[in-house]
Amino acid sequence: MTLAQQFPRLIHPAFTDHDQGEGKSVGKKLLINKLNFINFQDGTLQLVFKHTRYDRTVSLAAKPQPCTGSTLDCTWADVEVAHRQLQAYEFQHLLISDERKLFVVKPEVAAITETGIRFLLPETCQEISSRKACRHQCEGIEAQFIQSSALFRGTLVDFSALSLRVEVAVSPPQTYQWINAHSPVNLILSVAGETLYSGECRILKQTLDQQSRTYVLEPLNQQISRFKAKEFRSARQVLVPSPNVVLRHPFIGKKFDLKIIDLSGSGFSVEEDEENSVLLPGMIIPDLSLNFAGSFSFSCKAQVVYRTRCNGKGDTPRIKTGFAILDMDMHDHVRMLALLHQAKDKSSYICNTVDMDALWNFFFETGFIYPQKYAFIQANKEQLKATYEKLYTQHPNIARHFIYQENGKIYGHFSTLRFYENTWINHHHAASRSSFNRAGLVVLSQLSRYINDASNLYSAHMNYIAGYFRPDNKFPRKFFGGCAAAIDDPRKCSIDSFAYFHYQRTYDTEWDISGPWALGRTQPEDLLELEAFYAHRSGGLMLHAMDLEPAMLDCGDLDEEYRQLGFKRERHLFSVTRDGILKAIIMVVISDVGLNLSDLTNCIKIFVVDEADFPREMLQLMLSCLTLKFNKDDVPVLVYPVTYADANNISYDKIYNMWVLNLLYTDDYLKFMEHLLQTNKFGI
Repeated sequence: MTLAQQFPRLIHPAFTDHDQGEGKSVGKKLLINKLNFINFQDGTLQLVFKHTRYDRTVSLAAKPQPCTGSTLDCTWADVEVAHRQLQAYEFQHLLISDERKLFVVKPEVAAITETGIRFLLPETCQEISSRKACRHQCEGIEAQFIQSSALFRGTLVDFSALSLRVEVAVSPPQTYQWINAHSPVNLILSVAGETLYSGECRILKQTLDQQSRTYVLEPLNQQISRFKAKEFRSARQVLVPSPNVVLRHPFIGKKFDLKIIDLSGSGFSVEEDEENSVLLPGMIIPDLSLNFAGSFSFSCKAQVVYRTRCNGKGDTPRIKTGFAILDMDMHDHVRMLALLHQAKDKSSYICNTVDMDALWNFFFETGFIYPQKYAFIQANKEQLKATYEKLYTQHPNIARHFIYQENGKIYGHFSTLRFYENTWINHHHAASRSSFNRAGLVVLSQLSRYINDASNLYSAHMNYIAGYFRPDNKFPRKFFGGCAAAIDDPRKCSIDSFAYFHYQRTYDTEWDISGPWALGRTQPEDLLELEAFYAHRSGGLMLHAMDLEPAMLDCGDLDEEYRQLGFKRERHLFSVTRDGILKAIIMVVISDVGLNLSDLTNCIKIFVVDEADFPREMLQLMLSCLTLKFNKDDVPVLVYPVTYADANNISYDKIYNMWVLNLLYTDDYLKFMEHLLQTNKFGI
């Protein structure tokens, strides 16, 4: 328990370390207005008293009453303390702080009573400007003070952007001898268990009290690294008009409104007056708003990551402070990115409301929907239209689309779908050559910017980006294959191949699987066996991207999110065993028809772990059981590895490669993209 908690009415020494400059004279009229404003706000001012025998001053809080003339009445903020202590003190002056300035008033005492004090105001007082950053009183901020593995608890008393004052108590067997004033300490500040700040500090001053001690600490770092340093940072843009950031300070509870200098999808910077700076590197703002001309705003959680001095107008020193966005509602984030992309290129759109007739025409015109694909989807075209109407007009959190469009005509399109817990599947990349022959690359660049801006945000659920492509398709082979080759590390970017065919059920009743064979629900140990097989076979990212990890076996959060949005998404895992030995894991994914136009989100994926003694007939039997169970007569099937299909004479229509990028390594991907955009070597 700290001193303030044990003795809440104790008079503390007057605040004497305020570095003061030369003052100027202020008239009574302005002084009275200041006093009435304090009364209006139910605030207090400080009365400074000096001991009659000792060189000691104390300050006492008092509440000014409405003032209309030369007489000022104040009531004690704490009557008992004032009555008990003031007999040994003489009044010196009163202090009024408005953070920018300090007003020193030397009135005449007319009367002192048990309930208050009456003054006769002077004709003038002194206004003193602070040369240092203003200090702010704090309440309710818990402090943990750590040095050499010893943890001390206390509270934050006050702070400025340059130093913090912490009151600390020891708990046996701790003593204050454990605190080395010449060594740094780690300070953690929190409210109700939520950390607001942590950082390394230097001890500047300390008191010598026995029950609790006050330490003045100076943060050692003016810059922190919230995320891994990136070679390709999010592009900062200067908008006109520039938005404002509106925040409630987590330490002092006061609202601040600051002008944003530049803004990106991952952070922003603001400017402050040096003497009124309130932003401390490392400090977390749980909730702030980015306000655009009072017309609309976006809320987010952010952290101060740097503080640097810069030149203001004339000789006025200014502070530039940078923020990193920690999390943000995804609808707001996409809207903000859409604005930033438009500011850079007026023809680039993110998740805009699309003219569906124009989009379908674009898909057919560019050959993205070719005759064979249309033959596959035409039977469900009405369902397909309804699904895409929701995707492109309701803007659900599970989907993103990027469009290059001029005068209402679409020239480029790319979309991505969150189909696994933290994996987005890229698809539907198409571009027209008729007018703008770089539209295909522009939408790819938009996707890359989006990945760079969003992957650090929890709400984006973006650990991996994946996509399917046919190796006989020239551009995706060179783009995705070229990217994997350039990165050259399967733990960063990998490609795995599937044999793809359509299975048509020929049996009308469930087969009785008996004897050595069994088809049952996948168990965690089955996924460990699959992991061992895949690590030996590939060593890539596919299993992580597809949630084929033991800990993800029963995770159904994404299924529920799809349901709430009016879409369908189900995943079921089955294991095929012979005499208890795992032969294959079968993943059945069921979603809305046409969510992916090749139905790769509405299919069966088979991962053959042991190719020996797993004949084609048994695989077909398992597929028959599963298609009957899920009421599907014709279903796309992907088999991994392709060598199993080849060895067992399983005919397949094509090869699909699955490309996966680990977003811990976006710099490697963006370096490849930059080269691609500069050279346009694929001519799209």
